[in-house]
Amino acid sequence: MDDKGFVQQFIEWIINNGGLYVLLLVVFAETGLFVGFFFPGDSLLFAAGIYMDSLARELFNLDAGDKVVAYQWITIMLMVMVASIVGNMVGYWFGRKTGPILFERRDTWLFKKKHLVRAKDFYDHYGKGTIFAAKFLPIIRTFAPIVAGIVKMNRAHFMFYNIVGSIAWVSSMMMGGYFLQNWVEKRFGYSLKDHIEAIAIIIIVITTLPVIWKLFFSKKKVVDVEKEEILPKN
Repeated sequence: MDDKGFVQQFIEWIINNGGLYVLLLVVFAETGLFVGFFFPGDSLLFAAGIYMDSLARELFNLDAGDKVVAYQWITIMLMVMVASIVGNMVGYWFGRKTGPILFERRDTWLFKKKHLVRAKDFYDHYGKGTIFAAKFLPIIRTFAPIVAGIVKMNRAHFMFYNIVGSIAWVSSMMMGGYFLQNWVEKRFGYSLKDHIEAIAIIIIVITTLPVIWKLFFSKKKVVDVEKEEILPKN
C-alpha cells in the first residue's frame, strides 16, 4: 500500500505529466488573470523548489542518476520569472483596457469586486511599491497589476517593480524550497517530500492570514466604489 499522502501523490503526478508547464501556467494565471486568485502560488513555488531536481530532469531529459547542475535549476527559475512578469503585464493591460467595466459588473463566483477595492486601497497606501509587495500577498497579487492599469501607472515604473518583484518572489520561494530540501536531507537524512502536505498548509496559512484579516476583520467596510473614484482625474 502506498504510504504517500494525497498532496504528495498529486504533486508527483503533475511533475511526471508536464509539471513545469503546469507551474508556468498557474503562475501566469495567478498574476495575470483575475480568475486565478485562488491558486496557491506560494506553496506551489516552494514545492517546485523541493522537487527542483525532478523538474530539471524532466526539462533536460536527464537520467535518474544524472546530477542536476546550477544552470539547469537557474533556467527553470528564469522561466517561472518570465511567466510571472508576462502575467503581470497581461493584468496591467487588462486593467487599462477594461477597468471601468470591472467596476460596473456584478459579483460572481470567480469575480468579487471587494478584492479589486482592497487592491486599490493597498495601492493608495503603498503606491508604486504595491507591485513589488503584492507578489508576496495572495489575492492582492492577482488584482494589483489590474489596479495599476486602471489608475494608469507609468509603464516604466510598473515594469521595474514587476521585474524586481517577480525575481524576488520566484527566487525566494523556489530557492527556499530547493536549499531547505538539500539541507534537511543531508543533515537529518529524510526528505521534505514526505511532509509536503504539512509544508503546503503552513505556507498557505502564513501567506493568507494577513489578507484574510484585512478582508474580513478590518474596521473599514467595503462599499460600492463608483467608477470616477477609482479612475485618475483628468
